[in-house]
Amino acid sequence: MVFKAMLQSNYSKQSLRASLLINLQGKRAIIVGARRIGAVVAHRMAAEGIDVAVVYRNSEDEAKALVKELLLKKINATTIKCDLTDEDQVLNMLDKAKTKIGGVDFGVNLASGFPRDPFMELNSDSWDKSIGDAKGTFLFGVHLSRIMMSNSGPTKGHLVFFSDWAAIHAPYKNYLPYMASKASIDFMTRAFAVELSGNGILVNAIAPGPTMRPPDITESSWNQNVVSKAPLQRESSSSDIGEMVVTLLKSETITGETIRIDSGRHLAGPGNN
Repeated sequence: MVFKAMLQSNYSKQSLRASLLINLQGKRAIIVGARRIGAVVAHRMAAEGIDVAVVYRNSEDEAKALVKELLLKKINATTIKCDLTDEDQVLNMLDKAKTKIGGVDFGVNLASGFPRDPFMELNSDSWDKSIGDAKGTFLFGVHLSRIMMSNSGPTKGHLVFFSDWAAIHAPYKNYLPYMASKASIDFMTRAFAVELSGNGILVNAIAPGPTMRPPDITESSWNQNVVSKAPLQRESSSSDIGEMVVTLLKSETITGETIRIDSGRHLAGPGNN
């Protein structure tokens, strides 16, 4: 009976341990690309009590305005300028982040262009312009994960990358270099997850569909040519994306996944984009 009680006690402890999610209060995160969807994600993380370093390349005013809003949530927030394609800048940014927010537990990279490149206009510059997003994700993941390795606990950190629903399912026309870059990020998610699994670092990605109409597209064109092609007949939700990022950061056993948040867009195929 004593042995049975011990087994039950150990099982209960193991079950309790397995059922717990990470408490995000007081954790520290770097978020890159905190405009539009990124701003929504940053606010959602701050609502959980996560201190945030907002990294920007060109959008200084937007980054500072976002940090001003985040500080109202009683967290530590700061801005850091960095071009992720420059390795020295990445290393400098990470050093600043450790100093300004006291360390780093999470890294979220949404930074991405969306260049339209008709096939007959493709050249070397087209490739370099888009593949830089994949290079930046690579450098961000490599150097940030090495910092996370010194964190305590069985789960030492979490990286969240951003791909695209079409890059992992059915590419559409006129975006070949962009698609190649996003497909690379999708594959890197799994490769990083394997490389870092022994260090207690989780790596996942989000693949959005059409989310938050760009200012250069009219509302009627957006609805008719983009949103209507999603089976749910509505935009992908930025709030859903923010919620999923937080859910991933709380988890301890989800890694190597690319999660599509696209209103079912991948189910419909590439269409005539």
